[in-house]
Amino acid sequence: MTAYTATVTVRLKHGVLDPEAETTQRALERLGFDLDDLRSADRFEIDLDAESADEAADRADEMAERLLANPTIHDYDVDVVEA
Repeated sequence: MTAYTATVTVRLKHGVLDPEAETTQRALERLGFDLDDLRSADRFEIDLDAESADEAADRADEMAERLLANPTIHDYDVDVVEA
């Protein structure tokens, strides 16, 4: 078994209201930053042992599907690196 770190980034799909991002974007614009768009995201770092990076990615993907993200309103990405 090899140690891996899987990073799961979960964000709302385009078109789903994101009040946190809207508030943050308005505040940044008041500070003088010019933005086209801003979206908030949650990032989960998962340390796990697996036989391969593909197996670690599959397990992290299952975690995202079953708990970390709601596929109806969220998109997510999984990235795996050897720890």
